[in-house]
Amino acid sequence: MRAVTQAVATLYARDHDHGSAQVRRAASESLHTAYRWLQNGTYSAKTEARLRSAVGALSIAAGWLSYDSGRSGDAHSLYGEALAAARIADDPELEAHAFGCLSLLAKAQGRPREAIVAAQGAQTVARGLGSARLLSLFHMREAGGWALSGDAGATDRAIVQAHRLYSRGPADADPVWLGFYAPGELAGLESLARAALGQHERAAAGAEQAVLLHGGAFARNSALYTADIAIHHAVRDRPEPEVAADAAGRVLAYLPEVRSDRLLQSLHDVAGALQRHSRVPAVADWFEEYRSITTTGGGRA
Repeated sequence: MRAVTQAVATLYARDHDHGSAQVRRAASESLHTAYRWLQNGTYSAKTEARLRSAVGALSIAAGWLSYDSGRSGDAHSLYGEALAAARIADDPELEAHAFGCLSLLAKAQGRPREAIVAAQGAQTVARGLGSARLLSLFHMREAGGWALSGDAGATDRAIVQAHRLYSRGPADADPVWLGFYAPGELAGLESLARAALGQHERAAAGAEQAVLLHGGAFARNSALYTADIAIHHAVRDRPEPEVAADAAGRVLAYLPEVRSDRLLQSLHDVAGALQRHSRVPAVADWFEEYRSITTTGGGRA
């Protein structure tokens, strides 16, 4: 069981720093091994429940890596397996985590109602766990769903509740995996909701705050938020192409150490946003560097 738990921690740590491409296969191998232990071993009821919970957590880690790699179908199946494991093992923390992941996935696939319902389900399960920051995350997931549906009022209410809960501070009940939900991530998730509502100036400010607060940690997420900064400055009502190009250049600096299909898609989106400003010298220079990197394979996942 310690081996499964350690595998989860290692996968998350490597993913935060380098993206999913380098750890996806390791996650799959670890999960298959854990399932063999679960199916072929002989355990007491208590030990079996704990092992099933650990395997469910590993399923979520593997599902996250699939999501980051653009494999939404695989991610959905893995999150579903984690949800089933949580219910069999009577593990509310794992159940809430699985619902939260399903909310994130639904939002990414353009299904706002499903994202909202899954986030609210996560909140219902998590209320008795004693972790205000866990609840805060699930309210921010709900905000993302409302933003995608275009409901600014409901989005604002969910964001306010997320900040209120976050301000209560950390607790002993906070799960280990919640470590990524630092102040920078709180700002970043709000910026994503603002972007979905078309509030590009507020979204850019939030993404800039996210990168600043992350500092040198969480390289993949910092790269994604930096790409968002570039896009917002390129498409805002009063575009700032030079600022956008500067941010876009900082995204390229993360390659090839950070490799993620989501990051490559973000770079593609950056290029689309900057295309209208291609005559600006700084933007033209960025396109030249971007084409050079993608041609030589430096950005391949």
